[in-house]
Amino acid sequence: MKAFLITLTLLLSGTTLASTLWAMRLRDREEPAWSALGKLPDWGGVWVADRSDRTHPWGFGEPVWTPGASEQIAALKAAEKAGQPRNYMVDCLPEGMPSFVIMTLNAFEFLHTPGRVTILGEFDGNRTRRIYTDGRAHPEDPELTFNGHSTGRWEGDALVVDTVGILPQTFLPIGQAVAVPNNGGMHITERIRLVSPDQLRFDLEISAPRMLSEPWRIYRLFNRKRGAEFDIVEASCRQGDFATGRDAAGNDIFLPIPHDQGGAPLPFAR
Repeated sequence: MKAFLITLTLLLSGTTLASTLWAMRLRDREEPAWSALGKLPDWGGVWVADRSDRTHPWGFGEPVWTPGASEQIAALKAAEKAGQPRNYMVDCLPEGMPSFVIMTLNAFEFLHTPGRVTILGEFDGNRTRRIYTDGRAHPEDPELTFNGHSTGRWEGDALVVDTVGILPQTFLPIGQAVAVPNNGGMHITERIRLVSPDQLRFDLEISAPRMLSEPWRIYRLFNRKRGAEFDIVEASCRQGDFATGRDAAGNDIFLPIPHDQGGAPLPFAR
């Protein structure tokens, strides 16, 4: 019995020691990272696109297209002018990069945590960007996604972001009805910084060798909104495709709304 108690005491002491050492390592690793967040610029609040300049609602900077892409853009502009716009944002898929910045009309907010900056968009969970600031490199063979794989570093008060691994189907847009797929190999760098206490500027350089003859440099401004009345609330893109109604048993249900090819809702009987 005495030997058992001695063994149990040693085991408990060892467990306590291991727990203490683990807690000390966790403290030493985490506390500097969390405390460093206080030195970052204040990007709190909700951000919405600045559209005060009517001639540049989607940003400042024109792309130089390849000859093939230029023909497609001309056809899309002609269709829009003829009253038959081909809206590329009708299927509720994520817009992806660079549309996330260039085309958004929805609010977003920033979440700063050790080793990462997260941009939380207004619509759905997939309107989210994760920018890793812990020094990691891009994966050698990244899984292709709508927003790509982003790494970042702080240069003073500016966040410099590098993004690769973007799906070839995501668009290069100059308007909601004038956009072409990037077709693969796209690489985006961004510089995000405050230009005034309540205005944020995104500078983008977009390389898409299959559609652009040279890197596209464009910037867009966003204005900060403060106060609880501007808080982002839950929103679902697909909810707009349904009307409310009741089934034969009296249950509250969603009823699909028919749409035309351009995405406009059609009249229907409930």
